[in-house]
Amino acid sequence: MSDQQKSGNKGEKLSEDQQQQLLFVMLIQQHEQIAMMGMGKQVNPETEKAERDLKAAKYAIDTLVMLEKFTKGNLPEEIRSYLNQTLTNLRLNYADEKKGNKPSADSASKKKE
Repeated sequence: MSDQQKSGNKGEKLSEDQQQQLLFVMLIQQHEQIAMMGMGKQVNPETEKAERDLKAAKYAIDTLVMLEKFTKGNLPEEIRSYLNQTLTNLRLNYADEKKGNKPSADSASKKKE
């Protein structure tokens, strides 16, 4: 168990650095969730339906790539590894979705014209 979890369980306050790290992890998780919803792999809590929006998924993944680039050398190993694993998982899922991507109704009607 990490020091963050231990101190959180005891009701002790987190240091400012620990708070910032926790917020960073939450940001990663938020973008991961957005990407998974965009790939239709998680239900959208507003509509209670799985919806595909690959542009939104790509935007969320690209945002995490930007965070990885701009934080290079400045993250604790545990968080850097978590970000890397999250990106790997999202990229693999995104590639699978792109492979199985069926044309939308709009693009099918444009081909008929």
